[in-house]
Formats: sequence, C-alpha cells, structure tokens
Amino acid sequence: MTSAAPASPAATPWRLVLLLGALTAFAPMSIDMYLSSFPAIGQTLNAGPEQVQLTLATFFAGMAIGQFLYGPASDRLGRRAPILLGVVIYTIASLTCALAPNIEVLLGARFVQALGGCAGAVVARAVVRDRFDHAETARVLSLMTLIMGLAPVLAPQLGGLIFAVAGWRAVFGVMALFGLAIGLWVLLGLRESRSEETAAQARAENPLRAFGLLLRKKRLLGYGIAGALNGSVLFTYISTSPDLVMGTYGHSPLVFNIVFAANAVGIIGASQVNRLLLRRFKPDEVLTRASLASTALALVLTFFAWTGVGGEWTVLPLLFLALSTYGLMSGNTMAGALSVDPRRAGSISALMGGASFGAGAVAAWAAGLLHDGTPRPVAAVMFACLVGSGLAIFLLAVPRKPAAA
Repeated sequence: MTSAAPASPAATPWRLVLLLGALTAFAPMSIDMYLSSFPAIGQTLNAGPEQVQLTLATFFAGMAIGQFLYGPASDRLGRRAPILLGVVIYTIASLTCALAPNIEVLLGARFVQALGGCAGAVVARAVVRDRFDHAETARVLSLMTLIMGLAPVLAPQLGGLIFAVAGWRAVFGVMALFGLAIGLWVLLGLRESRSEETAAQARAENPLRAFGLLLRKKRLLGYGIAGALNGSVLFTYISTSPDLVMGTYGHSPLVFNIVFAANAVGIIGASQVNRLLLRRFKPDEVLTRASLASTALALVLTFFAWTGVGGEWTVLPLLFLALSTYGLMSGNTMAGALSVDPRRAGSISALMGGASFGAGAVAAWAAGLLHDGTPRPVAAVMFACLVGSGLAIFLLAVPRKPAAA
C-alpha cells in the first residue's frame, strides 16, 4: 500500500522553473558544446588528445570544488549575489578560453569557468527548497531536468554548427554570451528566497562546522552517496561515449551526436515520468524501485558487454535504458537530501553537487584507466556505481518502517 502525495499539487511556476533550469544548464552546455572540437583544439594548440581530454577533467574538478564555496555563501549572503558573482566569473573565463594561446591557459581557464558556472546549479537547488516542500521539490527538480536536459540534446548540434562556421574559439564565445544572458535574467527576474531562519543559522555557525554536522546525518549521507554514484554513471557515459560510439563501433560524428541526443531524450523522458509518478507515490518509494530497476539493467548491460553477444545492437539500447533511470533517481535523491535539514539547503546542495562531480571524475578516470577498446569497462563501472547507489539508498537513506509490536 502506497502513501499518496498531495492530490492537488500547486500550479507550476513556469517562469521560475525555466530560470532555475537554465541555471543548471551551465555544466551540460560547457561540456557538450565543445566535444566535437577536441581534434581541432589539439591541432591549434599543439596538444595531444590526452591533454585536450584534461580540459574536461579540470572542468569536473572546478565544478566539484566550487560548489562547496557557493552553497554556504548562499545560506549566509542570500541566493542572488552568489549566482551573479558566479556568472561574472564564468563569462570572463569563457572569453579567456576563446582567446587561449596554449593548452595550459585553456586548462586553467576551464577550471575557473567551472568555478563560476557551478554557482547556478548549487544555488538553484537551494532556491527550490526555499519555496517548496519535499514532494513538490522532487516535482520541480524533475521539471528542471526537462529544461536542463535540452542542453545535451541541443548543445552538441549547436557546438558542431558553430565550429563548422567559425571554429572552436567561437564555441567558447557563445558560452560567454550564454553566461551574460543568464546573468541579466537573474538580475531582473529572480527574487531573493532565502529565509531569515536560514540566514540566522548560517551566521551562527562556521561553514566547515555546518558541513561536519550535516555529514553526521545518516539519511543525508545515504542520499548523498546514492546521488553521487548515480551521477557517476552519467559522467562515465559522457567521458567514454565518443570513443565507444566513434572508436569501438566506428560510427561517424553525426551518428555519435544522434546517439548522444537520444540518450539525453531518454533521461528527460524518465524525469517527466518521475513527475507523474510523484502524484501517486512518495519520492522515496519511486527512488527505491528505480534503484532496483537501474541495477538490474546495468547487470544485463554488463553481461552483454562482456560476452559480446549482439554487439552494439544490445549494448547501445541497454545503455539507453540504464541511463534513462538517472531521470527517475536524480531529482528524488536531491529532494530527499534537501528535506533532511531545510535550514542548511545551500550547504546540502553544495555537498550533493560536489560529491556528484567528484565521484563522477573518479568513475570517468576508472573507466579510462580500464579502457581496452570494448564496452566492458564502461558497463562494469556503471554497474559498480549503481550497486553502491542502491546500497546507500536501502541501508542509509530510506527510513525503515518500525517493526510491529
């Protein structure tokens, strides 16, 4: 028997959802737009493929570190100021990327670009928790995934078009324009939402103490580990998919873009299924069932990847299904974490986002280290991450029902 969510959810604040969704799109825009430019960047800057690949790793590192700065700052100073500061940093760093004379400058600029861009995502999640309860937070986060999910669909196509017309430097120029546009939107359209209770709590404690107290909360730890490992599946796919589709399976960049976009559509679709399921079920109920489904799919994917049965015709469809479950899990792990201690929503958002990018970087590195020209490492890393995510959900995050007397 399930416990239904409120039967009549409040009207969706679409203007706010669109803005917050755009704020969370900094990372996918900054990652996906330039993937097809890798060879040209290497040729222009006289850098090897492994050096160009590092520009992605440094971006992940900047996203992980920066969130630990903006989260506590948004609790202490308010939501708007950290976002605007981050947008300014992102825009300047994007222009620096566009003008980079060598690979070293590009690596440094990408790190700083991430330090700025992560402000949007971490503070946007805190804004959602400021305004909505647990169930509504999960619904709004699913809607934000719909907006954010358009970036992996559109960004590779847009980046490829810009690259073909004006070269890879222009791709980073467009990123700078994106940052400028979002900054103006925030300046004119986002009201302050941090409560006085949150402000008082933040002023009364050191940010490090806040993180320490939060990490002692068993449920938050469970949601955090689950969210980080679930996100690692996505990062592993992003970092390995060009080599898998174009290298292992020998497809053209056009086919790669189609496959990449199809998987993004799968995640978007699952996030909207999640929004509908939340009308009948609690977020934790959806989360536990999605976790079981994702682990089962990853197990089947691993079997076919290791045996080679069916080749790409089994691996790619199973990869699509396994990735799609991200849309069922990400919003619910985040909503669950934010509900543990709403007064520290910014710090919780920072922990969740930083852990996700940190774990994602490790998972992507592991998949690269195990690279053998087959889909086996990708499948194995994804399966291990989803098993760990499931254990965190069932052992730590989801409250156990008390035993009958």
